Amino acid sequence: MPHATAKVDGVTVAETDSYEVVEGNIYFPPSSVNKNYFASTDKHTTCPWKGRASYYTIDVNGTSYKDSAWYYPEPKSKASHIKNYVAFYTSKIDVTSE
Repeated sequence: MPHATAKVDGVTVAETDSYEVVEGNIYFPPSSVNKNYFASTDKHTTCPWKGRASYYTIDVNGTSYKDSAWYYPEPKSKASHIKNYVAFYTSKIDVTSE
């Protein structure tokens, strides 16, 4: 069974046995994300086929990782399977899968 984990400074912020991979990024279901570490930001970007992305800053042990995770609250139809799923910038967050 596949398993994925997202860690920040050794702290697990997301973990799941069921995820989606889109364009090489692991998207974690909303229920697998520990929202205690996440704060919504004002940043938004647009993907031509997925739609408008919203961002989170992750705060762990007093360190903030600004805009280091994103999700699509209202994706276009081709990306509907990742609605509200969270992906991470792997340059900032340690994401592993088995």
